[in-house]
Amino acid sequence: MKIERDKRVDDVFDNYPKHVRSKMKYLRKLVLETAGEIEGLDSIEETLKWGEPSYLTKHGSTLRMDWKEKKPDQYAMYFKCTSKLVPTFQLVFGDKFNYETTRAIVFGLNDEIPVEDLKKCISMTLRYHKVKNLPLLGS
Repeated sequence: MKIERDKRVDDVFDNYPKHVRSKMKYLRKLVLETAGEIEGLDSIEETLKWGEPSYLTKHGSTLRMDWKEKKPDQYAMYFKCTSKLVPTFQLVFGDKFNYETTRAIVFGLNDEIPVEDLKKCISMTLRYHKVKNLPLLGS
């Protein structure tokens, strides 16, 4: 798996408060790990969009993540709000996640992340244009 990295992403992670940094780096690890498990996915781009760590693949939808000072007790993964992603996550995973409308999965700083379910969400996102016409995005 080739990872095309924008070095500015490291600065964003380094500037998160210490108690948040490990949470954000864990999300990053899950995204890269999941990408490596997707058959036929040869590369992923790690870059900044709107100043937030973002992940792009050839056939995927952009996945962003961030922590914001105005909501200091939470961090989130963001998805294209006009896609079927978050509405499908809500159908498939129900209340295993907290959602922000059709654009995000939100985590509290003390939440235990359902890792396997989140990796399924990540996989659907990174393959979105290949699965968007499948029932429940092929979940």
